[in-house]
Amino acid sequence: MRASVVALARSVWKGPYFVHFPNLQESIQRGTPIKTMARSCTIMPHMIGALFEIHNGKSYVPLRVTEDMVGRKLGEFSHTRKRFSYQLSKNK
Repeated sequence: MRASVVALARSVWKGPYFVHFPNLQESIQRGTPIKTMARSCTIMPHMIGALFEIHNGKSYVPLRVTEDMVGRKLGEFSHTRKRFSYQLSKNK
């Protein structure tokens, strides 16, 4: 199995990219969302249970962090493009 491009993007000696959120404990305890544009921030174990609103370029997408998300990036859960599907027209 090949390592993903995201895992190869940052060297090991630098450590994971992390943004300090000053109201993280308040978000975990009270459930208040944290609005962020830091899509490249790595999800750490102490962020479990927090509620984030991640910017996808147009709007903020809500996300509750669970244990399975640790080690991944916030932007992986906020898609920036809509799915495309062909629509049948009524003119036929």
